[in-house]
Amino acid sequence: MSNKPAYTAWLRLRRRPSALLGLTVVLSFVILAVFAQFIAPQDPIATSWGAIRKAPSAAHWFGTDEIGRDVFSRVIWGTQASLMAGVISVSISLLIGVPIGLLAGFMGGWVDGVISRITDAFLACPFLILAIALAAFLGPSLTNAMVAIGISAAPVFVRLTRGQVLQIKVEDFIEAARAVGNPPWRIALRHILPNILPPLMVQATLAIAAAVIAEASLSFLGLGQQPPAPSWGSMLNTAKNFIEQAPWMAIWPGLSIFLLVLSFNLFGDGLRDALDPRQR
Repeated sequence: MSNKPAYTAWLRLRRRPSALLGLTVVLSFVILAVFAQFIAPQDPIATSWGAIRKAPSAAHWFGTDEIGRDVFSRVIWGTQASLMAGVISVSISLLIGVPIGLLAGFMGGWVDGVISRITDAFLACPFLILAIALAAFLGPSLTNAMVAIGISAAPVFVRLTRGQVLQIKVEDFIEAARAVGNPPWRIALRHILPNILPPLMVQATLAIAAAVIAEASLSFLGLGQQPPAPSWGSMLNTAKNFIEQAPWMAIWPGLSIFLLVLSFNLFGDGLRDALDPRQR
């Protein structure tokens, strides 16, 4: 019986072709990232001065860049940086935002007031601007970019968790848990937290898409993955100087960002409808 809600959600998700398409594309990118060393036909950082800015061909499916590196191999390896940034950044946001939001919503009073005002102050600053500022402060690297994105996105999870806790904690089963003598920490962790997981899962899926864009933006500005390691954002940064002579240098990493972000958004929308029938 415990698997029935998950099975019901899966049945609802199956009825949304766009969500299944998004999930399929996301899984395809995951496979590319995990097995990049076996799928990529060439070394992504190997240069060839005899193949500078060559158009797509049988030898180089996506063409080559300004120093003769295979664009197809670099796009495949760049998938790792984007997915790592998305998943790890959102994990950091969840680890920060969920406990703080749970504390604010459950405790209420001055604790809720202080946390809510600090959260409002962070939310007043645009997400990407805050991520750029933190990444510049921490220093240019993929690790620091993920930390910056995770911290910048955490206030969204604080607010969402707090709102969900405020709704759940007045339900009858929570009052019953109090009546039988459950301590506050057990009520929060055992009874409230499991019931707020579905909206958090949906928000996490959508946040991964935003994190992918943020990582590409930071890499484009030189604050993310550092060359010669492949990253879609840094590839676009280089490609902007050769957009007329070698447009394929910009087309393929840009298209990869578009497909991955669109797929996460499609899957997130379908997951929201599957987990909350009221959204149908």
